[in-house]
Amino acid sequence: MEAFLVSTGIVALAEIGDKTQLLAFLLAARFRKPLPICLGILIATAVNHAGAGALGAWITTQLSPQTLRWGLGLGFLVMAIWTLIPDKIDEEEEGGKGLKLGVLGTTIVAFFLAEMGDKTQIATVALAAQFQAFVAVVAGTTLGMMIANVPAVLLGDRIAGRIPVRLVHGIAALIFAVIGVATLSGAGARFGL
Repeated sequence: MEAFLVSTGIVALAEIGDKTQLLAFLLAARFRKPLPICLGILIATAVNHAGAGALGAWITTQLSPQTLRWGLGLGFLVMAIWTLIPDKIDEEEEGGKGLKLGVLGTTIVAFFLAEMGDKTQIATVALAAQFQAFVAVVAGTTLGMMIANVPAVLLGDRIAGRIPVRLVHGIAALIFAVIGVATLSGAGARFGL
């Protein structure tokens, strides 16, 4: 349960102001069809994070516990810094321009591609390696994405200006930093790290 809750919370906080949340705003403004957009986000995130979680689980079989602990600890500290850097959406990630996939297909493709190499995907790899709980981590990170993005789709631009993004990013960065320091100090020993 801890892996699920930590994964959900970290990703929900890290996702606020992220390029995929900006993409959710853009898709909502463009298509004005929240149900297929939300379903597309769910499908793309579940597939993307399942792959990331599998990579994290595989990494735990390839590295010694000491190497894994240091890699994860430093990785979480890097994630803390990365979370403080604001995201901007690239034009090619806006999705839908020239695509004839419909709302659902456009959302799936755009979200899947936008999430590649994104901090929440990297966090999923690290969390899966940290907790060694593939299903709980993938379910948690996927739920975290939905918690952050469904309101963006449903409420659109009305809430964009009201979210204190810097504060939320600061809280997410603090959580990543605490996990990083705890991992480096051996707190993950109960997980075999």
